[in-house]
Amino acid sequence: MVQTAITPFIHKLNTPLTKRGITVLQINLGKRCNLACTHCHVEAGPKRTEELSPEICQQLMSLIHKYPEIQIVDLTGGAPEMNYGFKPLVAAARETGKQIIVRSNLTIYFVDGFGDLPEYFAKNQIRVVASLPCYLADNVDKMRGTGVFDESIKALQWLNQLGYAKEPNLIVDLVFNPQLPSSEKFSLAPEQTNLERDYKMFLQEHFDIVFNNLFTITNLPVGRTKLHLERKKLYASYLQFLELQFNADTIEHLMCRDELSIDYLGNVYDCDFNQMMNLPAKTPNGETLTVAKLLEAGSLDLIKEVQTAAYCYGCSAGCGSSCGGALV
Repeated sequence: MVQTAITPFIHKLNTPLTKRGITVLQINLGKRCNLACTHCHVEAGPKRTEELSPEICQQLMSLIHKYPEIQIVDLTGGAPEMNYGFKPLVAAARETGKQIIVRSNLTIYFVDGFGDLPEYFAKNQIRVVASLPCYLADNVDKMRGTGVFDESIKALQWLNQLGYAKEPNLIVDLVFNPQLPSSEKFSLAPEQTNLERDYKMFLQEHFDIVFNNLFTITNLPVGRTKLHLERKKLYASYLQFLELQFNADTIEHLMCRDELSIDYLGNVYDCDFNQMMNLPAKTPNGETLTVAKLLEAGSLDLIKEVQTAAYCYGCSAGCGSSCGGALV
């Protein structure tokens, strides 16, 4: 692919990328994880120690209680379940009637001290969004580590036994990521509806597993994905590929427009990718925000315009990509 300069993302838009009313609070509890996946944009792993503090956890609980417009509390990490504050934040969200999402790697249930999680999730009607980047063992283990596929299958069977994907309040969704490219033969995720059908047929037939939805997510050039692309000298050409796939119809549905992303230190971002690239959200006067400032202000709607970067092309390429899968 011939190298050309990447058009600034904001120049692709007819109008600035503005925030709407905030309804989603996505909290990254920290970088502690039992896995170290090759595509992890958080660069989480067993040797990472960064996690939420009791002080920030208390502020977040206050935030959840204070703002009824928050409809979804989305807990991520690392393995969010391993990091401080997971269960207190679940309790705060439950008390205020909000939907709780946990972005789970499934294998955590088999780590000492975390075997109670499936029952805990079911009791608290937590929506489980689980990474399963393929329905074939080799591809999963290559991306996430040896044995991860087998443990993921056992975990999904466990969740099914508890009523997940069978009872209306117990939702389990799976996430597909493409394999990381090793050449300039780049591709986006397959069409989500057809791939979901294939996943459901295969997992039902081979493992008697059922699930609710499949979400296809583009690998954004952030974190370990960015490092991989740089090592292979593919970073610039991958960005160029994403720009060429830009789809203006996705802009209306971008997840950054109605969510706040919070890190373990209590800083506020427009999305989890901006968080990992240290691009904080800003008010119209250029001020960065913290959870403490949101509590003080009496409003979540202090940000007018989303901070953008070249990797935003990943969310707006093809059918679009978000934490809830394809956008159009």
